[in-house]
Amino acid sequence: MHVIVVGCGRVGAGLARTLEEGGHSVAVIDRRAVALERLPEGFAGQTVVGVGFDRERLLEAGVERAEALAAVTNGDNSNILVARVAKETYGVERVVARIYDPRRAKIYERLGISTIATVEWATERVLQRILPDSVHASWIDPSAKVVLLERSVPGRWAGRTVADLDLPGHARIAALSRLGTGAVANGETVLQDGDVIHVMVDGASIDRFDEHLAEPSGSDGH
Repeated sequence: MHVIVVGCGRVGAGLARTLEEGGHSVAVIDRRAVALERLPEGFAGQTVVGVGFDRERLLEAGVERAEALAAVTNGDNSNILVARVAKETYGVERVVARIYDPRRAKIYERLGISTIATVEWATERVLQRILPDSVHASWIDPSAKVVLLERSVPGRWAGRTVADLDLPGHARIAALSRLGTGAVANGETVLQDGDVIHVMVDGASIDRFDEHLAEPSGSDGH
């Protein structure tokens, strides 16, 4: 898929490299041409010099065909503005913004924009948001028999319960995050579109759980 990375600091450059190595097309925007020199030698993606929330620069970077955008500049205001323009104006499905102030992050989560506070920042965390179909384990036990995964709850599961998502013997929902606040999962909790779940999965059952998560709401869950 096509991904736009706004901000070519250490994180942005690393993210662009990882995405390209994963076979995705990438466009990187930074207001300083010198920042783009952080990209690895041989980087085949597109580079755009300019302000990330400038619509002309976004169009140049291919926002109309982009499936994901990561705003990772050093400014909260710039990142959230870029994210909102991408999501609200161009309908980019997966948008994540780097936010330094975790108190503000909760506000933006309510606007439907995934945020990552600096204290928990890592390239892996961004990939989990913009490539939700990838495995990206948060934790794996030494025997690789049990894996902790993070997944976003699709809208088709809204109104059903955490217990409906469990797959006895294969996967169990361990925790749930909503609007930036986490809690240990309760089987009776009603799911909402955009919830983030943390799932303990048998290492051999990851595909099975992902297929279960992708089932239509009318499924009986088995």
